[in-house]
Parts: sequence; C-alpha cells; structure tokens
Amino acid sequence: MTTISFDGRVAIVTGAGGGLGRAYALELARRGAAVVVNDIGGTVDGTGSSTRAADAVVDEIRAAGGDAVADYGSVADPEQAAQTVRTAIESFGSVDAVVSNAGILRDRSFGNMTLEEVNAVLDVHLRGAFHIALPAYGHMKEQGYGRFVFVSSNAGLLGNFGQANYGAAKMGLVGLSNVLAIEGAKYGIKSNVIAPVAATRMTEDLLGPFAERLAPELVAPMVAYLASDGCDVTHEVFSAGGGRFARFFVGVTRGWFSPERVEAEDIAAHLSEIRETDGFRILGSATEELQLLGSTLEGGTP
Repeated sequence: MTTISFDGRVAIVTGAGGGLGRAYALELARRGAAVVVNDIGGTVDGTGSSTRAADAVVDEIRAAGGDAVADYGSVADPEQAAQTVRTAIESFGSVDAVVSNAGILRDRSFGNMTLEEVNAVLDVHLRGAFHIALPAYGHMKEQGYGRFVFVSSNAGLLGNFGQANYGAAKMGLVGLSNVLAIEGAKYGIKSNVIAPVAATRMTEDLLGPFAERLAPELVAPMVAYLASDGCDVTHEVFSAGGGRFARFFVGVTRGWFSPERVEAEDIAAHLSEIRETDGFRILGSATEELQLLGSTLEGGTP
C-alpha cells in the first residue's frame, strides 16, 4: 500500500476551526502538509467572529510537530478570500490543495425563507468557494499542479426539507468542481467533491443516536486522498461517513427517441422508457451528451 504524504505541500482548509474542517486540517498536517487554518470563528448562522477557533487548531497542529498558520478572513468577502490565498503563498511559498469547507446554516421552509437567508448561505458556501478558488486556481495553473476538494452535502445532491438555500449552494459546488476538473486537467489540477455525513455543531440536532458513530475524523481520510498527489481521479463526487465511502454520480438513461414530431401525449405514453435506468451512461461533460445526441440522431436509437 502506497503511503500518502503531503511533505512539501501547502493546503488551505476553509472553515477549519471546528467540526469537519478541523478534522481535515489535522489529518493533512499529520501527513506533512503546511496548513492555512481559515475560520472567522462565528456562530452556525454566520454571525459574530473570533480568532479562538482557528488559533486552537493551529496550536494543536504545532503541538503535534506540524506547521500551520491561522487565517481569520471571511470567504464571503472576495478581498479577504484572496488574502487567505496570499497568506498561504507568503507563509509557505505555494498553494497545492484547497479544501473548500466553510459554511453556515439559515434553515427555514421555502415558503417562509427570506432573500437575506438565501444570500447569506450562498455568499459563504458557493460564492465563498469561488472567491478562494479563483486566486488559488491561477497559482496552481502557473505551477502545473493543484487539488480542489469541495465539500458538498447530501442535502444538495438529494434535497432536504427546510434547506433550499443550503441545498442549492451545495449542488452549485458540484457544478463548479466539474468545470474546474475539465479546465484544469491540462494543468495538473484535479477537482472532486465530497458529501460528508458527520456529527458537528451543524448536524447535532439531526442525527440522534447515530451521532456517536459519525465522528468527523471518519470522513477525513477521503479528503486526504482527494487532496493528495496520489489522487488519480477527478470530476467525481464521493459520500463519506461513519466508515462508509461511496460514489455519487449523475447518469443519463438510454431514453426514448422518435424521428417524428412528438407531442406531450407521446411523452406520457413513453415515460417508462424515458425513466428506465437499465443501460444508463455516466457522461464526462456537456460535450459528451451532445455527442450522444448526435449519434442517436444519426443512428435512430438512443
């Protein structure tokens, strides 16, 4: 079994002051990475700030013989996020991996949700990921190497009551990662997504008796792999929690094709064929679906 090491590598972990982010930062540092521990030290809903959370994780890393610096910038602010990337370069000379983990919650049923609650969550989860990724990607492109790990959620991939803002932001990260995987391939940049299930202050009211079996540390190995030199996959989404690791994917069915004009009634009549999942395909890009459509039009069968 090949040892995965981060010796000589520099990682940024956003939202690393507690919970999953802390577990990721500690694991990367344990394996030799110099880590920028980014956290504003706020509450679950994103209000307030403190240096204590990031400082405590940095102290843990250093006490174990690792190397880390604290960063208190908000990823929701593009200038502060850019400074987080500069902090990595100024402190350690590079940015090799970014784990985009920062997040907040403003849960409410959709009919009662306000635009302020929507924007607050999008600003941290989705726009915040862009704010960090843009300057980091430029540096990675120049050096010909990089790893992105975007922390999504099953609430985005599958949906969850009361989390329209959170779910939309988390699914948006999948789209961002997919494009970075495609555009970054020729520069040695790989990008993947993880949807963790773990007991943290953001989930403690949801997990019930399972919480004690869902430590954040049980997710960290997957993040460490995806952020490493040894990672040989890109453009993928993984589930991790409680010691179980699996892949999520988007597939397209064989579908139903008609060379004649189609009416809504035809769709209703052939819906079972359209929805049938036997023989599905996993496509790697929008271009591949266009190619599939082209071959269907030429051959007459999906």
